[in-house]
Amino acid sequence: MSSFAGRDADPTTLAPLKNRTFRSIWLATQVSSLGWLMQILAISWLMATVSTSDLMVALVTASSTLPAFVLSVFAGAIADNFSRRRVMFAGRCLMVIASAMLTAAVALGFVSPWMILGLTFLIACGGALNDPAWLASVGDIVSRREVPAAVTLLSVGFNAVRTVGPALGGVVVASFGLLTAFAVTTLSYLVPLGTVWHCKWKVSSSPLPRESMRTAIYDGLRFTAMSSEIKAAIARGTLFGLASVAILALLPLVVRDQLGGGPLAYGTLMAGFGTGAVIAGISNSLLRRNLSHERLMGMSCVACAACSLSLALTSSSAAAGIALALGGAGWVTAWSGLDVSVQLASPRWVVGRTISIYYALADGGMAAGSWVWGMVAQNHSLTLGLEGSAGALLLVAASGVLFPLRERGGPEPDPLNEFDAPAISHHLKPRSGPIVVKVEYLIPEENVGAFLELMRERRHVQTRVGARHWTLQRNLQRPVQWTETFSTPTWTDYLRLNHRLTTADQELDKRFLDLHIGEFPPQKTLLIERSTGHTRKPEQSTPYFPRH
Repeated sequence: MSSFAGRDADPTTLAPLKNRTFRSIWLATQVSSLGWLMQILAISWLMATVSTSDLMVALVTASSTLPAFVLSVFAGAIADNFSRRRVMFAGRCLMVIASAMLTAAVALGFVSPWMILGLTFLIACGGALNDPAWLASVGDIVSRREVPAAVTLLSVGFNAVRTVGPALGGVVVASFGLLTAFAVTTLSYLVPLGTVWHCKWKVSSSPLPRESMRTAIYDGLRFTAMSSEIKAAIARGTLFGLASVAILALLPLVVRDQLGGGPLAYGTLMAGFGTGAVIAGISNSLLRRNLSHERLMGMSCVACAACSLSLALTSSSAAAGIALALGGAGWVTAWSGLDVSVQLASPRWVVGRTISIYYALADGGMAAGSWVWGMVAQNHSLTLGLEGSAGALLLVAASGVLFPLRERGGPEPDPLNEFDAPAISHHLKPRSGPIVVKVEYLIPEENVGAFLELMRERRHVQTRVGARHWTLQRNLQRPVQWTETFSTPTWTDYLRLNHRLTTADQELDKRFLDLHIGEFPPQKTLLIERSTGHTRKPEQSTPYFPRH
């Protein structure tokens, strides 16, 4: 049977737009993205008029991208710990307020380089807060089957807007002035703010208290580090961003030095890139039904490599436009595939954090690539920079041997959120701990090999959802007895660990029963660590159990 047999019923790329909530927020996001691109152009021009420093002009780009890189992991933890809708609303509010302040400053003529950078940074902070919450909400708003199509639409929408945003910003600034551009941008930010305020969607909530930021970030990093699917997507995304960003980073130089064109030619070629991205995005569902993730990623790398190599060798604008359409198709296919891999490999309780970690490293790869290929072009030649990018993209395609993108099949990775707290005789507070868990098994010698295989899987499962200091011991005096031990920092962390287990995780217990020879099931013992260094006051609070 074909490995793709189960994908014939996949929704089309436009299917998520039938969902009213997704459609409303998606359309509002496109309006906001258009305003953002106009604003960046206007801010760069404003900085060039109020400052004679090339560094200050360059810092505009840094101030608009740095928050997404620095704050991404924190924003992901916030998105998983609080209402994602409210986090989106808060991020949008910050963008509106900062943009309105910048508009007012321009209207009053009270602008300075550092004020411009500061307000640009605040606007970007709002975006950094909103984006992980919005991306994580996609799986809450649409069905799991529609997630790949929805993620593709996000990429298609932004790439389509990117083809017209800078050009439209230039027209507005040239025709109506900077103040109008900033005012229009502020109004565009109000559109998604109002949409998020009016749209509501159902989200499963945990009966347990929120995690601390430190624990939430630690759990997100640990889960990401233990997921081979997410690590593969991060590795490929970082490498692809580093190698492929040369197409966009060096395109202005191609237009100026090789094609002898100006802003109009640049805008036209960017439109070609966006057109290829849109066509590939619309065709994405068909491609996914017939090709594996890994095959699509390899083809995307080859398409972008062909684009980069063509730009290095051509002096024809028409040929460059065709090459950029091919590059745009490869660009959107690669990124949407990687985004889908991270989304589908992440349970809802951690998806905001995994997405934010993925984007932080992928954006870091693109930032590093812009610098690398720019230095190559400056110190050697533009042709060498583009040819180097093409070669690097072919290596990224080949890196699938080390970091393959696998198809996700089987059950949904989301937890059951069904766990009855065990009866205990000691009164515990939610933060009481550390809690130590011991499970004793009786395993005959002929089952030891199979038991150890299952325990390797068990260790991965338990550690991924929060277990610490996991060990397995064998009784030297009674070799048939094995003890699995792990701990959690607090009683609440123990409850949270069990709430995160999926159906597949819980089926491990049944497989252990087939190997266990005791008259009774494996015996689980719960303990609490106590220090002998000082005397603790007895805990008088009532036992803490989750609400059901």
